Amino acid sequence: MFDGICNLCNQSVQFVIEHDKKNQFLFASLQSDFGQKFLKENNLDAENFESMIYIEDEKIYTKSSAPLKISKHLDGIISILSIFIVVPKPIRDFVYNFIAKNRYNWFGKNDSCWIPTKELNARFLE
Repeated sequence: MFDGICNLCNQSVQFVIEHDKKNQFLFASLQSDFGQKFLKENNLDAENFESMIYIEDEKIYTKSSAPLKISKHLDGIISILSIFIVVPKPIRDFVYNFIAKNRYNWFGKNDSCWIPTKELNARFLE
């Protein structure tokens, strides 16, 4: 799950789609009905989107753990980024939080969520 109005987040989703040759990932914006329901059911902030969320084997990963866990499953050299999971989480999350806090200023944001193409629509949860 990702912040649907964040340009960096949308570009990240598109990057994952491009490098997910097995089509193993499904996506939802945090603002979607699915995202909002999930956040509330898991006692997560449903208004301030400071983290992407990745779910694997019924375990929820947030902040720096989410993209590192995702990268492990992507095709190509990008999968090597998963080795950074050995960096202590407080250090990884410090960097993640700094980027998350500045993402709108650096990358901009949209007034509404990105709409996937018809071909990609099946990979998005609503």
